Amino acid sequence: MAISVNHQVQPEKWLIAPHVIRLETSIIREILKISSQPGVISFAGGLPAPELFPLEDLKRICGEVIEKYGPAGFQYALSRGVPVFVKLLAERATVSGCPTEPENVLVTAGAQQAIELVARAFIDPGDYVIVENPTYVGALQAFNYYQARYVPIEMDKEGMRVEQVETSIRKYNPKLIYTVSNFQNPTGITMSEERRQALVDVAVKYNIPLVDDNPYREIRFAGTPATQLKAIGGDAVIELHTFSKTVAPGLRIGWINGPKPILSQFEKVKQCTDLHTNSFSQYVIYEFVKQGLMDPQIEKIKANYLEKRNTMLHSLEKYFPAGVTWTNPEGGLFLWLELPKGISAKEMLPRAIERGVAYVYGSPFFAGGGGENTMRLGFSNPSVSDIVEGVKRLGTLLKEKV
Repeated sequence: MAISVNHQVQPEKWLIAPHVIRLETSIIREILKISSQPGVISFAGGLPAPELFPLEDLKRICGEVIEKYGPAGFQYALSRGVPVFVKLLAERATVSGCPTEPENVLVTAGAQQAIELVARAFIDPGDYVIVENPTYVGALQAFNYYQARYVPIEMDKEGMRVEQVETSIRKYNPKLIYTVSNFQNPTGITMSEERRQALVDVAVKYNIPLVDDNPYREIRFAGTPATQLKAIGGDAVIELHTFSKTVAPGLRIGWINGPKPILSQFEKVKQCTDLHTNSFSQYVIYEFVKQGLMDPQIEKIKANYLEKRNTMLHSLEKYFPAGVTWTNPEGGLFLWLELPKGISAKEMLPRAIERGVAYVYGSPFFAGGGGENTMRLGFSNPSVSDIVEGVKRLGTLLKEKV
């Protein structure tokens, strides 16, 4: 006879690891919960435009994958990835200017898992990581789990101020350098050619892995493409990629391009995590690319996001008060705003949501603290008309604060 003991169970007293308890939930995910209520125009998430998901092609390809690959699409797969897909990724990287062999590739569950695998493989409690200031909050979450410490490097319009990096390496002996070199999250800034070379040079000089989180590179809709850090630095650079921004994030397919000896270490770490990435999704994206659908899809995304970025820039000029500044990205999904000193973007958010508009306040992106008067606006997901109306609502609120 089963005995009910539920009245005796106290899960809240179970001994969760202290470093897990100290972790904070993703501020972006929390704001998305709040801003999902009807009538709220959200600039909070880095969500791709759902109208650009290639649903008809994916629907057809899913059936074709079942017919063509049968049980293989639903079976356990190699930890590195489905071999034909891995080979395809290596070929695409080589064509883009980064000579790559299949042995350099590990398929992941999105780029976020790639960041987590890097953190798990390299970081011991107390280790230092060099990051841009501000930097991607999801990377900070992954590094925080392993109890990293940070060396934040300030940014300007050319990206990370690389002249500060060598001094920081000598002082802190960091385990790795983390950057988002193209259309950075959260600022939208792209690192200049001169600084790319300088950053690779200093990483090579001190033999420190340079991790380039590169989810937005293909979404360039203005300006001149920058040379990839991986093309400059070769094995000095671990490059992280994803199909979330170009095909569909729900498929959860990303990949790492790195030196062979390190990829074997990442493979062991991944086997502890989830054994392998979703087999069916790998076959779906493989067929999507092989059928020549990727390049037209990217062009469609670029045209859409260019219109939305321009709409947001024009609306900011029209509706925002003097004293607010913002970036002008040549690609990606975000603009970064700096408000006049003394205005807290975090304190203003509840009032903004009351007015029917949401954003992400900037302070969580700063590893060393600060940024209280900054915010990130995403332009990829809202419609053009919602961008105009949302910026207008936010501008009206700001005029009351300035």
